[in-house]
Amino acid sequence: MKVAVYAVELSGEWVTRVSMNLEVDGWWWAGEGGDVEGWNSRRADRMVVLSRSMPLGWAVKLAGAGRFTAKTRSWNEEDWRKYATAILKAEVQAERKAGGQRGEGWPFEEIEVWRLAAGREHVGSPRLDGMGEKEPARVDGGTYKWTSTQREELKYTLHSLAAGADRLTEALAGRSLLAGEAEALVTEMLPELTDNWIAAAQLAYLQGRLQIEAAVGVGQSGQEQVESGRWDKRGRSVRTSEGRMSWERGESEPELSGGRGQGERGRWYKRGRSVGRSERRGNWERGDGVLARLRTALALRGAAARRAAAPRCLRCGSVPTGRTACAACGLAGCAYCEACLGLGRSRACALLLRSAPLPAVRCTAGASPTVAARRWGLSAAQAAAAAAALGFLAEPRQRSARGGPERFLLWAVTGAGKTEMIFPLLDSALAAGGRALIATPRRDVVLELAPRLAKAFPAHSPAVLYGGSEDRWRRSGLTLATTHQLLRFSQAFDLVIIDEIDAFPFHNDAMLDYAAKQVCKPGGAFILLSATPPAELQRLARAGRLPHARVPVRYHGHPLPVPRHIRMPPLHRCLRQGRLPGKLVTALQRSLKREAQIFVFVSRIAHIDELLQLLRHVFPGIAIEGTSSQDPARAEKVLDFRNRTISLLVTTTILERGVTVPRSDVYILDADSGLFDEAALVQMAGRAGRSSDDPAGQVIFASPEWSRSQRAAIAQIRRMNAIARRQGYLRSR
Repeated sequence: MKVAVYAVELSGEWVTRVSMNLEVDGWWWAGEGGDVEGWNSRRADRMVVLSRSMPLGWAVKLAGAGRFTAKTRSWNEEDWRKYATAILKAEVQAERKAGGQRGEGWPFEEIEVWRLAAGREHVGSPRLDGMGEKEPARVDGGTYKWTSTQREELKYTLHSLAAGADRLTEALAGRSLLAGEAEALVTEMLPELTDNWIAAAQLAYLQGRLQIEAAVGVGQSGQEQVESGRWDKRGRSVRTSEGRMSWERGESEPELSGGRGQGERGRWYKRGRSVGRSERRGNWERGDGVLARLRTALALRGAAARRAAAPRCLRCGSVPTGRTACAACGLAGCAYCEACLGLGRSRACALLLRSAPLPAVRCTAGASPTVAARRWGLSAAQAAAAAAALGFLAEPRQRSARGGPERFLLWAVTGAGKTEMIFPLLDSALAAGGRALIATPRRDVVLELAPRLAKAFPAHSPAVLYGGSEDRWRRSGLTLATTHQLLRFSQAFDLVIIDEIDAFPFHNDAMLDYAAKQVCKPGGAFILLSATPPAELQRLARAGRLPHARVPVRYHGHPLPVPRHIRMPPLHRCLRQGRLPGKLVTALQRSLKREAQIFVFVSRIAHIDELLQLLRHVFPGIAIEGTSSQDPARAEKVLDFRNRTISLLVTTTILERGVTVPRSDVYILDADSGLFDEAALVQMAGRAGRSSDDPAGQVIFASPEWSRSQRAAIAQIRRMNAIARRQGYLRSR
């Protein structure tokens, strides 16, 4: 995509903007809005069009790098050309290196400087991008004046465009969409704007309500953040930082203050004596004491600054991996991102529209644990955890997030009823007028939770988002989504609940972690749900640096089944020999005798078919099936297993969580496999004992050796049982 980029002077202050429709910008800065709501009524002094057709990524960088002085007012076209060329020097060189052949002075061959006079007249042509019949009549040498009819027509046009900008901004609230996605939203939700949505988006950008970004770039640029980039009705900058404004007014840049240890003219003092330049340099090069630490800190800050300045995909946070010729922007080397290619191509010239973030609402502390327990049917342990989380939402702790959204960990054992525990939190956010999001790794969990949420919150029918969802553009106070859908939102939600933070695909996926952080409003809060939090979160919680609540007991009040170990050869050897060890067969017979539903977990998909044949030979007449992530009939088999049509199901970690089957026993073969870490073993063991009528299901770790993960998993289960017993949550025998 190509756009225009320009600088404008308003009462001695210069700002730069990009434009997808220069006609809108011409009306805005000419102050033609008058008393039309949503339009600037203050005329700019002059407008410098640096380029009418520039690759979006370049234009965004140029607009974001604007630094002007008092001398800027006297610049001629050549001065502006030198200024802009210096900012884009690296981009121009890279393009020529990629084979792009351009003429001399490109891309600033024709810079246009317009001076706008006071009153209702223009000196010089006011026509920036074709104002059609709205162009006023010439009355003398270089002066134009509107007729009353033309002014009424223009007023109607501006009213219509302002109304369109309002509707578009509302539809895009909290969104982060590429141009194609935005166009699809408009076609489906705002068909009346189909032919004019770009102009409406441009007006919303000038109003400070939408952000125009290149999908691959260095972040928010070309316009100030919401705190510093809004323009009031008179065209003045609102809440712009003093430092930047003084720089733009041409005041000298403040000198760095020496602070402790620095005297006049930058001389340093050491043990009460002044240190000359040569000694300072020697200390710096040798790395003595404070100077060594300072040098290291500066090096780290420099590296961080270089990483921050490096182009990234603003949708998923990944570093672009390739460049290719692009017909949309005309460049021979346009950067693109491969990490999120499945959601549409993110390129350096691709338009990424984001709504400007709004302040987060503050939730109230809510009702007492007793009231919450009665309303939502919570156990004592569930109600206490929900109350702790509500207290956190009412009074967030700054130390928990290190500059990001506030975080609270809800650490609840498998089968504790985490879904019911978040109901009071959702209710608190919705009652305060906020928006809440529940993100979960898998589509089947989304489909399972949707009717439960709809029943619990009938006044807030949830928007249910997954690949191919019909709700993709629907706005609701309550959103339920798979984690990949978060890439289409930006600072949209006051409360973000991430379920199963340690599960695939969220765990260890930098792209999804980036997306999750992007969806929370500034000042919003994160609730992290897990039975097996990652080690780093456990460490922070134990150190008191992460607010959290533990729920060490299941909703039915019985202890977690503690796994026991059966020694058996590696599974591949058993399959090769065609027989299973007697201890394993005996344990399986006991489970079948008590009519338990049996999970048999294996570490490799390749083992499933051979094990099925062997089990069917050992237990003829028993309904035995197998499934994995590669099985297209997985959902049907899991349903048959729940309905007891299948008695024994051989599977992988694909069913380690999110599946509840009453009266289950669990067998984990090759439990010492490196593919089974502590969290996976705890989750698989958690399939047993989940129902109140069979709380003591059997869990077997079968392997030739004890592994550290097996010991740690058993220790964690026993520790949670001990905490539950100590806190009085376990039922008396």
